[in-house]
Amino acid sequence: MRYGILVFACFALAMVSCNSDDDNGGPEAIPPSLLSEVAPEDDETIREFLNTHFYNYEDFDTPPEGFDNKIIIDTIAGENAGKEPMMESAVPITFNVSSSHLGLSAGEENIEHTLYYIEVRQGEGNSPAYPDSTLVKYQGSLLNGTTFDENQDFTWNDYRNIAVRGYADGIAQMRAGTSDQIVVNEDGTYQINNSGMGIIIIPSGMAYFNRSPSTLISPYSILMFKIELGLYKENTDHDNDGIPSVEEDLNGNGFLGDDNTNAEEEPLGATPRPNYQDPDDDGDGISTRNEISDDNGNIITPYPDADGDGVPDYLDPDN
Repeated sequence: MRYGILVFACFALAMVSCNSDDDNGGPEAIPPSLLSEVAPEDDETIREFLNTHFYNYEDFDTPPEGFDNKIIIDTIAGENAGKEPMMESAVPITFNVSSSHLGLSAGEENIEHTLYYIEVRQGEGNSPAYPDSTLVKYQGSLLNGTTFDENQDFTWNDYRNIAVRGYADGIAQMRAGTSDQIVVNEDGTYQINNSGMGIIIIPSGMAYFNRSPSTLISPYSILMFKIELGLYKENTDHDNDGIPSVEEDLNGNGFLGDDNTNAEEEPLGATPRPNYQDPDDDGDGISTRNEISDDNGNIITPYPDADGDGVPDYLDPDN
């Protein structure tokens, strides 16, 4: 069953608590916890999970006859007491998260969050950049095993529709398959024989944090994804302006939502258009593509900088 959490566009209201004080006149919103408080708590919970659980690595090391390539996670206990904990193969990757990235006003900047990635099967292709469109099968769950979203058939993921930042960051650690290894099955489905497979565990600050997008995901939930990465579109250009979306990360913080060159000129109340979604990045009325192309439509690199001030024309409204 597919719940579509990855493309969830409207988040639930913040939790409220009832206050009987007549002066308040109604429920009082509970302020979000601080990223700096939640991040280390999440990391401790994730590490405990990784140390007490294992996945069926032996099946992937030596596939039994008829193996379906499914990732299965279980507790290290009883007859499984001797299994290798997931922590042994987990790779921690640190990212900086600011409260503004989550639409919060706490003013916290660059709070370290650690995502954990386990390579279950290495793909034979290359790795995507985090904004690249990817062809995947996936299953999303909580650490208690509750599944909240999955797609058992390959589907294209578009960065613009991914609400969980850590999901894209985790897939960027994987290697994909190659198009020459696509096999079409009799039922019309297909498989990619040299695809990559992995497990991603995401702290709440790189997921929904204090939001609750469904009844299955409570605020401050840690999310886990089992991923099969088939293919990806290299240098995905979401606004077709000639600049690959990964190059629109001007401050290099791994988050595209805060790179908006003409933010101050956007109409009051309008939905912000960060550069990777804006075909006219500097808002000067000349499209980005025109400002980086010659008369024949060929893109010029390095990108033109007419006044030599170090800012390319497509980001410089003065040109």
